[in-house]
Amino acid sequence: MGHIIAVVGGKGGVGKSIFAANLAIAYQMCFKQRSLIMDLDFQSLGDQNIILGQNPPKNVVDLTRAQVSNWDPQSMAPFMVNTPQGYSFIGAPKEAVQARDIDVGALGKFLKAAATVFPWVVVDCGGGAEAQALKAMEMATVIFVVTTPDLIVINQTKRILSKVKELLIPPEMIQVVINRSSSANAINPQMIQTHLGKAAYGLIPEDAVTCEAALAKSTPVTLIAQGSNVAKAYFDLVRKIDQQKLLDQLAKINKPAGMAQPKPVAPGASPVDAAGKSADANANLLNRNRGEASDPWSRLKERIHKVLQESVEMKKMGADSNDPKNRGILEEKTKKAILDAMEKEDLSVLAPTPDRRKQLMKEIKDEALGLGPLEDLLSDDYVNEIMVNSPDQIYIERKDPKTGKASQVLSDVKFTSERQVFNAIERITTPLGRKVDEKTPYVDARLADGSRVHIIIPPLALRGPTITIRKFPKERVTPKQLVDWGSMTQEICDFLRLCVEGELNIVVSGGTGSGKTTLLNVLSNFIPTNKRIITVEDAAELSLGQEHVVKLETRPKNIEGSGEVSIRDLIKCCLRMKPDRIVVGECRGGEALDMLQAMNTGHSGSLTTVHSNNPRECMGRLETLVMMAGLGLPLKAIRETISSAVNLVVQQSKLADGSRKVTYISEVQGIQGDIITIQDIFVFKQEGFDKNRKVIGRFVPTGFIPKFVEEMEQKGQKISRGLFQVK
Repeated sequence: MGHIIAVVGGKGGVGKSIFAANLAIAYQMCFKQRSLIMDLDFQSLGDQNIILGQNPPKNVVDLTRAQVSNWDPQSMAPFMVNTPQGYSFIGAPKEAVQARDIDVGALGKFLKAAATVFPWVVVDCGGGAEAQALKAMEMATVIFVVTTPDLIVINQTKRILSKVKELLIPPEMIQVVINRSSSANAINPQMIQTHLGKAAYGLIPEDAVTCEAALAKSTPVTLIAQGSNVAKAYFDLVRKIDQQKLLDQLAKINKPAGMAQPKPVAPGASPVDAAGKSADANANLLNRNRGEASDPWSRLKERIHKVLQESVEMKKMGADSNDPKNRGILEEKTKKAILDAMEKEDLSVLAPTPDRRKQLMKEIKDEALGLGPLEDLLSDDYVNEIMVNSPDQIYIERKDPKTGKASQVLSDVKFTSERQVFNAIERITTPLGRKVDEKTPYVDARLADGSRVHIIIPPLALRGPTITIRKFPKERVTPKQLVDWGSMTQEICDFLRLCVEGELNIVVSGGTGSGKTTLLNVLSNFIPTNKRIITVEDAAELSLGQEHVVKLETRPKNIEGSGEVSIRDLIKCCLRMKPDRIVVGECRGGEALDMLQAMNTGHSGSLTTVHSNNPRECMGRLETLVMMAGLGLPLKAIRETISSAVNLVVQQSKLADGSRKVTYISEVQGIQGDIITIQDIFVFKQEGFDKNRKVIGRFVPTGFIPKFVEEMEQKGQKISRGLFQVK
């Protein structure tokens, strides 16, 4: 029986792929036994081809999709290159799209068979984070973690060692190798040992000239420069492994059940289809599994999940959960599989009653098909925002249905582990063609109902994966509700309706979470039904009641880094679509210039939002955004464009008690010299707090009658001048 040797890199660029290739060849040359090199690094995709100078026609994904029941040397031959130098090689796919199709379950069967044919199977596992790498590590006899005498690399290596241990891999299996070691390095092996808490098993000396020459010729140093210090170090290392009987000793270690589970539940697939699809780019998140659940209830759920993942019937199904028909079938299949698994468990203690068993069924189904413990929060109509700070700390922003006031509270909902959080993240991102990994540790996405999602993961998020969900309201907020909540008075509401109907260009200004989008949605619904409206948004949040509406939404970069469509692109498109009104969800960049130009070129009555704290700051913010367009316009020209385009600024604010109110309505009058002139029409005057610390105040007119009133009256609109009188 041979041995599987997994090689993991503490950080990109440490030379783990070169180490894996030379280690396998050094073994073959020392002991005259053919070794197998497998490339499972799907982040690099083909580095081993360059190192070895090979271009195999088939790859490891082809191998796992071949549906071979019993592997033997004859069935293996079409998928590997048997080189004249005495080693065999199976390469990684060349395209990221193909890499997603790997069947991890089939990979495990092949690795088991390969270990009966080859004495050494050396597997390049990349960063050790992807599902196929986890499968190899699960089956390995030893895991070599390659690092270098670099402080940042050592820090990353320490983190990887910690994560590998959390996968329940015995620490004896993990051996550290220091690559590019030199006496001239400020960081010596003893310092590395102190920092990592583990002695280095081997040292590969620094020899940049020899290594670069070998790489340029696509031939490992153990073949092209056998007399070099680098090659000798590899030969010494394999002899040390043999003399110390390292592999034989490690093979006797009892590995705990469930070690390094590389089977996430793939979004849009059956809950057990992950064995075949978990090599998707997002599967590399599994390296952050922070241990198993500690309480009996969670362990029970995990056991049932494991049965689901191994269900052959559901694995074959491969249904698309985004299809309503398939979704129904998938739910029925999932329920049946859960019930079958529950029948094999002793539920007399943890779920003795029908209600308790129903709860168990719901929690398992939510995690298998949805976002786990977040499902209940998503279905709560009074929860506006969900903030996952860590697996065991989830805050929510809950709205009072009577006052509209929102407050943040710690929910009693928790994830059982980081792995469960990453499963939820994967279900969010995969249907959108997005990925979250160490190269792209944050992403903006949205749920099927339109809710906005922001995800950020370690190492940027220090406490673990963080998810922030801004829920999409199921029902539109009405003007009456804003009046009832005290966000504005009925008089101000009627005035804003007249301004929208009178085709004024309006900018809704406010800070984050102040209710800008809600107010924009209310104002947009004031647009007459006979107008053609085109909305442009990053994430479709506006819900308009009119029929003649075209909704446009931006598209982020795909996995390959191309295909992005920005708000600027969409504004340019909508100008060719004969719009009567343009509504831009938010201006946060150079698109502000395109929006202002649209307002100035016959698209009166357009609406947008901007981040700022008051109307005067709103003007400065617009100036900055226009500069971001990169056209080098002089400041005076920018200010003239703003003053001629924008008629009204409506300031929305979140006050100290959590209530959201319209605090200013201001007219942009024009430009005097180099200054944009603004005149407040209505302001919210705060007068203090009541005994419950609720803000007390009133909306008051400033006495100023805006210039546009006469123009609106000429169009037949009636506005009472008494509305503007100071009372």
